[in-house]
Amino acid sequence: MISKNKHNTLFLFFISFTAVSYAQHHNISAGYIPPSDPLVQQNLEEWQDLKFGLFMHWGTYSQWGIVESWSLCPEDEGWTVRRGPHSDNYFEYKKAYENLQTTFNPTVFNPEKWAQAAQQAGMKYVVFTTKHHDGFAMFDTKQSDYKITDAKTPFSSSPRADVTKEIFHAFRDKGFKIGAYFSKPDWHTEHYWWPYFPPKDRNVNYDPGKYPERWNKFKQFTYNQIEELMTNYGRVDILWLDGGWVRPLASVDTTVDWQRTIKVEQDIDMPRIAAMARRHQPGLLVVDRTVPGEFENYVTPEQQVPDKPLDIPWESCMTMGNSWSYVPDDTYKPARDIVHTLIKIVSRGGNYLLNIGPGPHGDWDPDAYDRLRAVGGWMAINGGGIYATQPVAPYSNGDNIYYTRQNDGSATYAFMLSAEGTVELPATVRLVMPKGQSVKQVELLGIGKLRFKETDGALEITIPKNRRQPADLRYAAVFKLTH
Repeated sequence: MISKNKHNTLFLFFISFTAVSYAQHHNISAGYIPPSDPLVQQNLEEWQDLKFGLFMHWGTYSQWGIVESWSLCPEDEGWTVRRGPHSDNYFEYKKAYENLQTTFNPTVFNPEKWAQAAQQAGMKYVVFTTKHHDGFAMFDTKQSDYKITDAKTPFSSSPRADVTKEIFHAFRDKGFKIGAYFSKPDWHTEHYWWPYFPPKDRNVNYDPGKYPERWNKFKQFTYNQIEELMTNYGRVDILWLDGGWVRPLASVDTTVDWQRTIKVEQDIDMPRIAAMARRHQPGLLVVDRTVPGEFENYVTPEQQVPDKPLDIPWESCMTMGNSWSYVPDDTYKPARDIVHTLIKIVSRGGNYLLNIGPGPHGDWDPDAYDRLRAVGGWMAINGGGIYATQPVAPYSNGDNIYYTRQNDGSATYAFMLSAEGTVELPATVRLVMPKGQSVKQVELLGIGKLRFKETDGALEITIPKNRRQPADLRYAAVFKLTH
């Protein structure tokens, strides 16, 4: 059972069989501006070589097993539906939701276990939700008492109560780049949702132009919280800013449905924030999602993979289960699907940020560990075709062969995806030849060198009978073509 609190238990009963992942389409911004700072350029290049990262959405909402934050948003959308005993009255619901702070106690929290599992899966960077739209801080902010380290939160008595610090430290010790997710909107602070007015949608519920003092307090509140993250939590490599409706009004793209709801100026002075953040964290990547310009160092298509390579840095953020947040008995994607998605993303020049939502007691579902172990077994053999690679024409051949090339051009990799669990290789594999380069050697990773010949612009590889269905060729076989 999720909580000893009877109201939480009853709520879970109502939603446990109906929780579904809903998401809005996140546009890929036009007008990308490459960073000019050499340290940011270097960090961006290093990040692009990592390819595979871990995302974690975690907060008090995990106790109810519901969507993160969005049930507080008074919009009539699939991902904002309220359920349970408090759902009939918005204000009672918001009070009950915010009261989850008083029962949040993830006593089995062990970030070293997560870091170990992520490392073995082949992940190289982590992005953690330090604060989502609901405003509950998973770090020791001094700007609010709505936080995991406040005395009202039971877990505050733990020596590991500042979970952001603990997570960053555990993953940094494993060599990961560290990313801090931070929501620009904050639906708890009176400086964004002023209690004088009821909230009417996701946006600020007053006109900042009419009440500039209140908006300036919100700007300073946001600046102060980000500065805390940039100064008290060791090396941070990525500031991943969500909530793209908090933006200059002039930057709104009216061709995007959700951006048409933005009616007032919500400029929080990103030049000032970014300058401060990089003063504390030189080379920091700033990812101001969906807001085109100098503070969106890479773009972040959500729950989707672009169908062709992009000529700008990008990362697909996607869920392992059906939801971003923890949901009891969630269905987790098979390891084969995760590997195939990784291959498709990398062949198109992107990174794959895979989300797992920790539960209310502070651990992942066992299925998440199972998936990571299986993915890690494949990556241990085939990761050479993933890391530090670039897209290379023809990018893919049909629905089951994808290509990458090592950054130094010394080798091309061809990934043959399995139709089911294990790849069944034919007697002859025919690959499109890499343009402008001859092939000196062909190796099937995990198996060994193979005979081949070049004919009619293609590479014909002979597969001996005893190697056509080896047990360790699950998910995808990878051919390394050395030039």
